[in-house]
Amino acid sequence: MASAKNQNSAAAARRAKLEEARRKERARERRGRLITIGASVAVVTALVAGGGYLVYQANEKEKAANGPISGERTWKDLKQGHVETKVDYPMTPPVGGDHSQVWMNCNADVYTEEIPNENAVHSLEHGAVWVTYNDEASESDIKALTEKVKKTPYSLMSPVKDQKDPLMLSAWGKQVTVKDASDSRVGQFFSKYVQGPQTPEPGAACTGGRDK
Repeated sequence: MASAKNQNSAAAARRAKLEEARRKERARERRGRLITIGASVAVVTALVAGGGYLVYQANEKEKAANGPISGERTWKDLKQGHVETKVDYPMTPPVGGDHSQVWMNCNADVYTEEIPNENAVHSLEHGAVWVTYNDEASESDIKALTEKVKKTPYSLMSPVKDQKDPLMLSAWGKQVTVKDASDSRVGQFFSKYVQGPQTPEPGAACTGGRDK
């Protein structure tokens, strides 16, 4: 009789132990599911937030590219004839007008000496942005703008000693003076006018022309 009771007690203890193990396993599974769900929600939230930020950045960049540029000067109805003589341009550096039939290479080209206006204007006609500087420009600004031009097809850079401001950016019919290389208008001008809507001959070559 005592033996039967002992067997029943042992069996009950085993069942209780097994049930406790199962309970703990179910609890671990629930915790695992909650952790997985929490991590998934965090990932989705981060992706949504990140995607929203990227969309915001893209919209801001588009607004900057399409919006007005502070201090920009504009000229309209510029001539586009080819000439073989020097041209007396009304602005320095010139932003358009009659020009040489040979363009200045403008495939991210940086010139350390002055270049002929007539060739540079032809580059502007092809949709290039021309960065110019005089002797008052700082070495750090010249270096930073040189690096930007070297990364940007349809742009060129050269000194223009008699321009009125240390740093200037020109496109066909457009020009702005910037205070330094970090001026936000530098990026805005490039975004807006490298092969921009002002370009008389979009897609025309920036290689195969004059290189010095």
